[in-house]
Amino acid sequence: MAAADGETVALRTEVAALRLRVLELERENQRLAQIASSCSCSAKEDTVTPSPVASASLYGCDQELHKGKQHESRTSEHGANLPFDHMAISTEKEVLCNSDGGGHSDAPKIKRSHAKRTGHQVGTVSHCQKRLVALKIMYFGQRFYGFASEAQTEPTIESEVFKALERARLLVSSRKESCYSRCGRTDKGVSATGQVISLYLRSNMRDAGGNVLDERSEIDYVRVLNKILPRDIRVIGWCPVAADFLARFSCLGREYKYLFWKGGLDTSKMQKAASKFIGEHDFRNFCKMDAVNVSNYKRRITDFDISAYDQRLNFDDELWAMTIKGSAFLWHQVRCMVAVLFLIGQGLESTFVVDSLLDITKTPRKPQYTMAPELPLILRSCLFDKVSFMCSSDARQALIEHFKDEYHQYMLQAAIYYEALSCLSSPEPNPYESHQKKRNHIPLMSRQMEPSYEERTSKVKAKSTVLK
Repeated sequence: MAAADGETVALRTEVAALRLRVLELERENQRLAQIASSCSCSAKEDTVTPSPVASASLYGCDQELHKGKQHESRTSEHGANLPFDHMAISTEKEVLCNSDGGGHSDAPKIKRSHAKRTGHQVGTVSHCQKRLVALKIMYFGQRFYGFASEAQTEPTIESEVFKALERARLLVSSRKESCYSRCGRTDKGVSATGQVISLYLRSNMRDAGGNVLDERSEIDYVRVLNKILPRDIRVIGWCPVAADFLARFSCLGREYKYLFWKGGLDTSKMQKAASKFIGEHDFRNFCKMDAVNVSNYKRRITDFDISAYDQRLNFDDELWAMTIKGSAFLWHQVRCMVAVLFLIGQGLESTFVVDSLLDITKTPRKPQYTMAPELPLILRSCLFDKVSFMCSSDARQALIEHFKDEYHQYMLQAAIYYEALSCLSSPEPNPYESHQKKRNHIPLMSRQMEPSYEERTSKVKAKSTVLK
């Protein structure tokens, strides 16, 4: 009997503490509502939805008195019953982050009665503690319509990642409110071994400052997400980052790799021409120009190397790679540079054509030419200061087994194609084929030119004037 009385007293003490916590959270909600109402750069709601933790605490107190020891058997395995002090308290910086355009307006909207009752998106856990996290992502882009999901074309890597985050209940708010940022925006068919995104995710942290000495107590983001993601997307590391970190603008450098078969290409001439790209140049003739959103076309290339690839395959040809490093890149810049280098390697253009195209005074308009194919392009890595990605031993072992399995499957498929080739006799080489190709080639500087940047901007201004 005394034990039961002691347990009842303990529960009543806990109820009193929870009621005090509710009052604190209500005051915090009022403070944040005042901050949001003073922000003129983002959409605001007229009312503030009561905290789901506060509501749960109020309505659950009397029930806890009758549950007794059942109260101690609650677990946080799925994040639904985390301790009440795991409350994500927003700051003024987060409110501003919601309005800086860093997120997306196309976040998936799922209509359910539960979402209407709470005022929160399904798939988010707004009552949990959170932290700003950088995720390192690897993906194979063959079946995707690029990384970004803004074009409303599915599937994209970004949309698949957010589906997994929602299913794992790692999101603590909408995509826009999570301060989401991506380092690179790869095109349709392009792959990546080191893409990086950053956003606020649910956390096991126990202090508001976000300092966890032992990261082993944190959620294993890599393992959890890889159980949900499709086989051609994998998270390979995570890292807690500072509150002002943005994957796009905090990146110090990016590295791309473009694979190609050497064939009859003159790689020495290609390397000579590629060296001309190193340094800061105006690359408007080596990109798809976006005059509406981009006014500065100067970019810095720090390294451009063309060499034989390490992987030796049982074919008559050699696999080579172009490795390009730079601070940032324009839309389709890598594929345009590679396309011109291929023309040089085939002997169709001189190495001096690169000088002419980089001289925007001499060549203010880009000649029309076809970009290099997208499938061999890889976003190899993104460089950051003081960001060290982590992966648990279990998650790393699962990644190794997964990629070994994928590699073996593709090598088997390649062997089948090789067997098919071996059944066919090789055609006799045509000595006139190369000569015919050169004769039909139109030099780049003699081709029809695209509009210059100035012509494009004046056209945009004229359109806006007519609309007004």
